[in-house]
Amino acid sequence: MDQKTGCTLSLIGAAVVVILVALFVWPQYRVYSQRLAGEAALAEAQSSRQVAILEARAKKESAIALAEAEVIRARGAAQANAILQNSLGGPEGYLRYLQIQALESSKASLIYVPTEGGLPVTESRRLATGPQGDGQ
Repeated sequence: MDQKTGCTLSLIGAAVVVILVALFVWPQYRVYSQRLAGEAALAEAQSSRQVAILEARAKKESAIALAEAEVIRARGAAQANAILQNSLGGPEGYLRYLQIQALESSKASLIYVPTEGGLPVTESRRLATGPQGDGQ
C-alpha cells in the first residue's frame, strides 16, 4: 500500500468512527437536553408558584392591616361622637349640633327649620291661619 492509499483509508476510518460515535451520542444528548429543559421548566413553574404565594400573602397582610386601621378609625370616631354627645347634653343636643353644622356648610338661600310639631315654621303658620292666610 502506498502512502496515499493509507492516508485515504485512515480518513475513511476516522469518518466512520466519527459517524458511529455521533449515532451513539446524539440520542443520549437529546435525552440529556430534554431532561435539562424539563428541569428548567419545573424550576420556573415552582418559582412562579412561590411568587404567586408571596403576592397572595402580601395582599392578605395588607387587607388585615387596612381592616385593623378601619376598626381603629371607627373606634376613634365613636369615642369622639360620644364625647360630643355627652358635652352637648345627650343625643338630642348632639343632633341639634349636627343640624347646625349642616346649616353652616349649606349654601342654600332658603332653609326650613322644623318646629316641635315637625312642620316648617312657614308652613305651620299658613295652616294655622287658614288657606287665605287671614286667620279665618
